[in-house]
Order: sequence, then structure tokens, then C-alpha cells
Amino acid sequence: QVHLVESGGGLVQAGGSLRLSCAASGSIFRFNVMGWYRQAPGKQRELVATITSGGSTNYADSVKGRFTISRDNAKNTVYLQMNSLKPEDTAVYYCKLSQSPINYWGQGTQVTVSS
Repeated sequence: QVHLVESGGGLVQAGGSLRLSCAASGSIFRFNVMGWYRQAPGKQRELVATITSGGSTNYADSVKGRFTISRDNAKNTVYLQMNSLKPEDTAVYYCKLSQSPINYWGQGTQVTVSS
């Protein structure tokens, strides 16, 4: 079984920065995709960014140029550096590990950006 533990969420003013971390433990295989998704109240969960074991990244248009996803394969940890935060970034952020045929999800961490 795989467990994901997230940290780094909090309250920040518009224009500020936060760094989220997600550490995976358990049966982690060599190739996988880790990523961040977010869900605001009353909205569907949406992709923020993903990164493969080889370092290939993908970003939602809404965060391009502001957020950076990275990972440390030795630690099975993925990070999300969030800069120039906007109130519309406010959401619960979820870490995801895709390891066929199973997707694993973290518990979510709240990010609140005040205007």
C-alpha cells in the first residue's frame, strides 16, 4: 500500500509564495507520475501540474509561469513551488501518485490566498 503525506499549505496574501511537499511511502515502483490537483469550494477537482520520474512536467494554463513542480526520486517526494499567488488559487491541494493500475491520493492541504 502507498501513503502520501502532504505539508506546506497555509494562508498567504496575494502576491506571496508557498511551497507544498508530498512524501510517498510504501511500494513505490521505478516509473511513476506524481502531481498536484486542486479543488475549490463548489468546483470540480482540476489538474495543477504533473511530473514523471524522468522529470517531464505538465502544467495547467492558469499556473504556467507562476508554479514549479519538482521531485526528489530518492526521497519519493514531490514539491510545488507557488509564486505570485492569486485569490483564485485558493483551494484544497491534493497530491497524486499514478502507478498503474492504481492512483493514490493524499489527504489534501488547504491553501488560502487573501486579497
